[in-house]
Amino acid sequence: MAKDTEKLIRQLSLISYLMAERRPVTALEIRRDVEGYSGMNEDAFARRFYADRAELESLRIQLTVERPIDGAAEQENYSLRPENFHLPPIEFTDKELAALQTALSLLDGEFAYAEPLRLALQQITWGRPSPLKAPEQCSVALGITASAGGHELSARLAKVETAIFRNKTILFDYYTMERDEVGPRRVDPYHLLFQGGQFYLLGLSHEREAIRVFRLSRIRGKVSYATKAEHDFRRPQDFDPRSYANRADWQLGEQQGVAEILVSERIAWQIERHFGRYGEIRSSAEGRPDGELDDGAEADLGGGSSAAERDTGARVFLTPYATPRGIISWVLGLGAHARLLGPAELNEELERRLELLAERHGETPPVSDVDGDGPRPRARSGAAASRRPRASREGAASEAEDDGAPERSEAAIRPERFARLVTLASILIEAGRAGERVSIEEICERMQLSEEELREDLNVLNVVNFGGGSYVLYAEINEDEGEIEIDPEPYSDNFDRPARLLPVEAKALVAAIDLIGEHIPEGSLTSAREKIVAALGEDPMEQGLQVARAGGDDADVARLVSNAIVKRRMIELEYYKENEDELSLRTVEPYALTNGREGWYVASFDPERDGVRHFRLDRIKRASVTAQKFKPRPEVDPAAEVDGWLRTGEVEASRTARVWISTERARWAREARRVVQECDDGAVVVELSFAGIDWLVREILKEAGDAAVLAPEDAREAARAAVARLREAHATPARV
Repeated sequence: MAKDTEKLIRQLSLISYLMAERRPVTALEIRRDVEGYSGMNEDAFARRFYADRAELESLRIQLTVERPIDGAAEQENYSLRPENFHLPPIEFTDKELAALQTALSLLDGEFAYAEPLRLALQQITWGRPSPLKAPEQCSVALGITASAGGHELSARLAKVETAIFRNKTILFDYYTMERDEVGPRRVDPYHLLFQGGQFYLLGLSHEREAIRVFRLSRIRGKVSYATKAEHDFRRPQDFDPRSYANRADWQLGEQQGVAEILVSERIAWQIERHFGRYGEIRSSAEGRPDGELDDGAEADLGGGSSAAERDTGARVFLTPYATPRGIISWVLGLGAHARLLGPAELNEELERRLELLAERHGETPPVSDVDGDGPRPRARSGAAASRRPRASREGAASEAEDDGAPERSEAAIRPERFARLVTLASILIEAGRAGERVSIEEICERMQLSEEELREDLNVLNVVNFGGGSYVLYAEINEDEGEIEIDPEPYSDNFDRPARLLPVEAKALVAAIDLIGEHIPEGSLTSAREKIVAALGEDPMEQGLQVARAGGDDADVARLVSNAIVKRRMIELEYYKENEDELSLRTVEPYALTNGREGWYVASFDPERDGVRHFRLDRIKRASVTAQKFKPRPEVDPAAEVDGWLRTGEVEASRTARVWISTERARWAREARRVVQECDDGAVVVELSFAGIDWLVREILKEAGDAAVLAPEDAREAARAAVARLREAHATPARV
């Protein structure tokens, strides 16, 4: 028998024995009565028993140890309190249970933690209808589901997940984008973060002697353990993973200063609502001697409003920054609606980058091969080579996945076999007590097992015992009927309640809730999350996996829209159309909340335009539910775009731009874009599909001088004009 199987039988038998005895027992009794210990000598038992206790403790199953004041270790007494093994009952409402069922149906097969999520839901919904039989629903559609993304990345994620759980130092080769080099890393893994469609590892880098962030898709080759020890490190108690997920892109790294940005009235509400947490928002009149902006600033930020309106609605955004290019990129992406006020060194860098933008959109382009007559494109492998040029819903292509499209049937994280066995035992015991047989096919589907794995698990459970020949259960497969027969006699009442969630199960459950958020009309996941955390006694988010707050979202709007979807009422939206830089009023029929690469949307039918329209939640300035009801249109499929632009960030478009990317940023372009030409100096030319020139110009501005449109000419001219306007606007500093 394999050592791992022997260990599982021993640990499960130890739990069974302690639960059955219901009294403190000595080490001598454990060695004599528990399956797997009796054949060991004293030293071997001491080592194994200590290791088993430590491993059970890591699974949050805590044995109580009673030590005599003066006595040897063998005189210690051990017990397992019911509350240290059983999950406290959780009183879910029907709506909360429906929301959890919907969460699994949405994520099953496309979530890196789908299998432990299934186990967790079976545990927490003990005695209620199976969470695996969720009703059909189409009110939520997910384009982004935290799937691992390809076999190689899945293997890395599983190894890192196990290393975090076991406190094991890991070794791997890592590609550092900033230095354009691959080097070995020795890391104590502390935490996983899912953000922007990517998994990141937070851990102590031995080479830097500091905590660093590693993107899993940039790890090269296999991840291996540094030692053969059971544990290599302890995570510092003061480590707070939340601080890493609550940073803006320009705040990743060591703080260099605080940027002061003047934001126009037109988008001030959006900045305050969605970026205010990254800094401080002030009235534009605060701190100014005459309470007004100078004439130049008013003209730049007016957007057609009167001076009084501009002074009333404009805001000053103060935000710490770590990378000057990062904050400048964000400011330039806001175009005429943002004005950098300081500090001086940041303004100097902005001026330099505006000059670069102007120079690279001058009469002579950075490369002469604008018509594609130069060197043939270098062949590329992977997803980028096969992906057709398409444009995003907002106008152009977003970044491509590193490792190809998600594989829906792939299980990245397999739950610990211990967790699987405990859940399987509870299912079998429940059926046996009811005098029922269970279908092999049903159990395999419910547990996501092969028939061979099921047979192996049954063989293990059949030898787990309370000691003295009293077994927990006996299950036998009836080959003719394809069913499992369970003997109801041998097991104890101690196992008629669900066991505690093991760390990976708890982690999967809370991560799924955080990923979906307040976007399920069937009920509240927030209240369900609060009850789960209270029952566990801790927030699993702090113990290994955190889902960062998604961009392009608004929880308040989501709740309002969800309510309208359930009641089939039309909603009125005041929507900021970024491409046209205007606010518009729409009255639409809401069908579903959908997420994609850029954020969350309400998929709706617009009667005025006689078509399906998607509105990004963070661009909805105001929303209200009307009294007007609507009858669902059978031709409207809100999930139709899930496998299209929602997942890829791209829609079909008829125009393609050729964009030059500087040598300094070419590495990022190779990772994210479709490269069509490699230049001698290391720069690249990429293709960027677009539906609207305004979107394309914003993307070029965000590159802060490291990109230039080569073709078509009208797009190059639009970029040139936008740069000229920005240079003029920033030429005279606003008075502070």
